[in-house]
Amino acid sequence: MSADPVVIVSYARTPMGGFQGALSDAKSTDLGATAVKAALERAGLDPNKVEQIIMGCVLPAGLGQAPARQAGMGAGLPISTEATTINKMCGSGMQAAMMA
Repeated sequence: MSADPVVIVSYARTPMGGFQGALSDAKSTDLGATAVKAALERAGLDPNKVEQIIMGCVLPAGLGQAPARQAGMGAGLPISTEATTINKMCGSGMQAAMMA
């Protein structure tokens, strides 16, 4: 077990939309960036202080490499921030919370 303290200071989630609904033109990495930015603002955190983000992504097809990294960088996190994308279908968000 690590002696380093682990702290979850805030969270946010993306909205859920229906097939071909109002969010169909939005890229999920952009929605993720909005959620990361909101979590940082709610916590009053400097993005440069974030060491790692862990994000769940149910359907990553067509998103390119490392959706969590894309979302983090879109939210203003530095490139040095570790980013992990969890792809466990409907359990992705829960697995991300458990890993945090």
